[in-house]
Amino acid sequence: MAKRKEYLDLLKKKLKFDWSDEGLLEQALTHSSFTYESRQNGLENNQRLEFLGDAVLELVISDYLYRNHPGFDEGSLTKLRASVVCEASLARAARALGLGPCLLMGKGEERSGGRERPSILADAFEALLGAVYLDQGLDKAAELAIQFLSPVLKDVLEGRLERDYKTELQEYVQQRHGEQVQYVILKEEGPDHHKIFTAGVLYKGKLAGSGTGRSKKDAEQQAAKSALLKQSIQKGNL
Repeated sequence: MAKRKEYLDLLKKKLKFDWSDEGLLEQALTHSSFTYESRQNGLENNQRLEFLGDAVLELVISDYLYRNHPGFDEGSLTKLRASVVCEASLARAARALGLGPCLLMGKGEERSGGRERPSILADAFEALLGAVYLDQGLDKAAELAIQFLSPVLKDVLEGRLERDYKTELQEYVQQRHGEQVQYVILKEEGPDHHKIFTAGVLYKGKLAGSGTGRSKKDAEQQAAKSALLKQSIQKGNL
């Protein structure tokens, strides 16, 4: 734990503010596997803060793109935002902050490489944003998000980032058929702290592709990728 304190002190220096409630920071850095293994009464994991941080992040990035790129239409802004807030981008920001070594995590999750797992890092970044929002307000949360996502924003605007298969699939379908696809979670396996999700993408009520991931977002991306790769799509059946 002494080593963790060193990383935690470094994180606090990067954040550049004094917490009113440091308990929020600890909660943001507590993975569900830790609470599952420790069984401590009253100990909260970061899932609720992640939920809040996800909403804060979407607002902050939407506002930033809207204000800084007045020439972009709604479709372009939506595509850019999806690339910025995707799992890979958020994990990159989490690594820049050094969140991995700061996480409280169950032994099993840590042995399986949890500290470097993109889904866990992305969730921790969103949870941290949620905690900053509650403790310091929206302006400080926005400042943090833009600061550590600025390299991602630059790469997105210059076309140097991982493909967003969900956006590609939606654009493909709309251009050809003017309709929407829907995503459903087909299956959840494993305990709460170590889940594997299987997502499906539906077109006209039929399964067009499926994929698995350690988060719902990643599973949906893999489902979209599967649909795009299917020959039925290439032949115009979707």
